[in-house]
Amino acid sequence: MEKTAPQTLISRRWALISTAILLALALVSLDAYKHFHDARRGGPDALLQYLPSDSYATFFIDFHELRGSPFAAELYRWLPKHQTDAEYAQFVHDAGFDYERDLQRFAMASVGSEKDSFFVAIADGNFDRQRIENYSARIGKREKRSGYDFFSVPLEENTRALSFAFLDDSRIALTDSSKIAELAGPRTENSDSREWETRFARLAGSPIFAVIRHSSTMTNALASQAPGGFQSPQLSTLLAQLQWITLAGKPDGSNLKVVVECESISEQTIRQLADLLNGMLLLAQAGLNGSQIRQQLDPRVRDAYLELARSAEVSRIHRGETQSLRFIFDITPKFLDVAGSTPRARAPVEKQGLARPENTKPTKGSQSRPK
Repeated sequence: MEKTAPQTLISRRWALISTAILLALALVSLDAYKHFHDARRGGPDALLQYLPSDSYATFFIDFHELRGSPFAAELYRWLPKHQTDAEYAQFVHDAGFDYERDLQRFAMASVGSEKDSFFVAIADGNFDRQRIENYSARIGKREKRSGYDFFSVPLEENTRALSFAFLDDSRIALTDSSKIAELAGPRTENSDSREWETRFARLAGSPIFAVIRHSSTMTNALASQAPGGFQSPQLSTLLAQLQWITLAGKPDGSNLKVVVECESISEQTIRQLADLLNGMLLLAQAGLNGSQIRQQLDPRVRDAYLELARSAEVSRIHRGETQSLRFIFDITPKFLDVAGSTPRARAPVEKQGLARPENTKPTKGSQSRPK
């Protein structure tokens, strides 16, 4: 039966609508693929896959994501302002690269022992490749190996050279080891690399994180004196029994939410560590609320540390073969304001430990930590 004019018109309309729908789906799919590809290109995995699996510590920071956060503005305001070093200013002029402006993502691994360690780093950024290569060839040396142009630039102490190679126009591999040719490609998949990848996957949503694996170097570093002169043999002993430590930071408004996770095969170690940290938090709050500290410590400093202690949370997580302790706290603008400055005492302070409040019985306020 021959179609009438209206039927033909309807058929053509449906054909046009169907074509438009298919085209829209194709564009959406293409856009989704592009975003997925860009995310993989710029995500942590894209850089972390280059780091050696025999490292004892790794660090990742996404400057591009952090720059847009309110916390970054607070951090920049807190950082000390000083005149730009003349040598660095000359480098910016000659190479056309300023890390504060052009560095996008950075991943670094520490490898080796305490006496013979080196680093490997991968950086994404807005590089003027030709200018950087010309500048490096002028002050250092250039050689071609394994299909890459390698540049070596002497460091200030002249004991080692910084070597780097462009993996592509926007990605650079750097190291202070002479083995850069062996480190320029993605690492080989093995049981060690899978252990790292498991921890990286847990931290993938954080623009800044670090992963530390148990080693003699890690143990010695944790046992050394902490900032502020604080030392705890019991805490050092427990930390030395951990297999992994991860730290992650994520902007939360003008605050930075920090999550520390300690992982061990021993449930007893994690339980003792949780009890110790909870006890230290209660003691810190009680001490900061005591009349002695109120009289002696600058109120601004006291409030900042009290705010940090109140934000802290300790919990335990079962991960199958391992047990974990999770420690969460907030870095606030108030804390940044006093960090690094010398606390001003309101009265002479005698040598003493952390003062307990006059009433040694914990107060109701010290038992529950306000959120």
